[in-house]
Amino acid sequence: MRAPRLCILSRGPQLYSTRRLMNEADAAGMIVEIVDPLETSLVLDDRNGQVIYQGWPLDADAVIPRIGYSVTTEGVRVVRQFERMGVYVANCADAILRSRDKLTASQILSQKGVPVPKTALVTSWKDVERAISRVGGVPCIVKTSQGTQGDGVFLVRSIRQAKEMAYRLIAERKTVLVQEYIKESHGKDIRVIVVGGEIVAAMRRVSNGREFRSNFHLGGRVEQIDLPEDYAKVAVDAANHLGIDVGGVDLLEGRTGPILLEVNSSPGLEGIEKASGVNVAGHIIEMISKRHKIQSVNLDEIVRRRTGFGTITVVLNTWPQFIGRSISEVVPPDTNVVTIIRGKENIWSPDNELILQPNDQIVLYGPLESMRSHIEGNDEPSAALS
Repeated sequence: MRAPRLCILSRGPQLYSTRRLMNEADAAGMIVEIVDPLETSLVLDDRNGQVIYQGWPLDADAVIPRIGYSVTTEGVRVVRQFERMGVYVANCADAILRSRDKLTASQILSQKGVPVPKTALVTSWKDVERAISRVGGVPCIVKTSQGTQGDGVFLVRSIRQAKEMAYRLIAERKTVLVQEYIKESHGKDIRVIVVGGEIVAAMRRVSNGREFRSNFHLGGRVEQIDLPEDYAKVAVDAANHLGIDVGGVDLLEGRTGPILLEVNSSPGLEGIEKASGVNVAGHIIEMISKRHKIQSVNLDEIVRRRTGFGTITVVLNTWPQFIGRSISEVVPPDTNVVTIIRGKENIWSPDNELILQPNDQIVLYGPLESMRSHIEGNDEPSAALS
């Protein structure tokens, strides 16, 4: 059996995290290549294409993306190409993009019931005062929707200061968020490393002096911590909901429990390994050695491969005539029921005799035109289909 080939996408082969991953992969018997994503070329064709590096096609069984924020767009292109080639990537392109945009991540996670700080998007300095009142008043946090290591995050203590900060950021064409200030977590947070849906390490980060941001790169110190069960659950849920296989989940210590701050898709390993004593890089390589053999797929791409086929959602509150009837009475021929969304639960591949209830949402896959015609033929409303 040939040795697995691992590609680490990184612009910094000398960085601690990159070196640790390379050393652990080498110790596991993998053939490792560190590739600068900005030095690759992409070939698109009808055979899934290629990634070219230094004049040769890259042959990889698995990829670890260590992509800095400043090269997100370029790095994600390479990640997506590997996905199209059927290569396992520890954090897919869409997951990286979801985690990099703090507003998008908060929208997804809050909908899933993950506790997040109250947050308001502002597009004009005139909206700042109303946004501040919505998040609980000053002091509050003014931040950009994208950025890492505490960059673009400001603690403001007056409405005037908030307006000035928002005006400056908007003038720089940044997306500006006003966020609730969690006083009891000032200058500290908890970083949790989630690998393959499991907690492998955790630490508390404490800021230096009066600095309210606790990032290790800003001079903060790190401490060991026994992670409470409720914090562990929030961390795993957040990573799973964003589709992150390897992530650093940052949690604030609120009065009533954990509050999700953000999820980092390329977490640094130096601070967490030294604070926890855990071989985090080893856990990542172990997960990759197992997962690269069983590929996940982008379901949206699969369902669109057949021309004229796709998915629709039927919201029963808009189609009350279907409530109380069985699936077999409602679903058109040649159509598959993917799932029934009932509250916060999904009923996968439901029985055809399942009785539909108020607030149910039916996700169907099949020929788009015939599905729409069948459903709309039962009544006038069409707003329920998406």
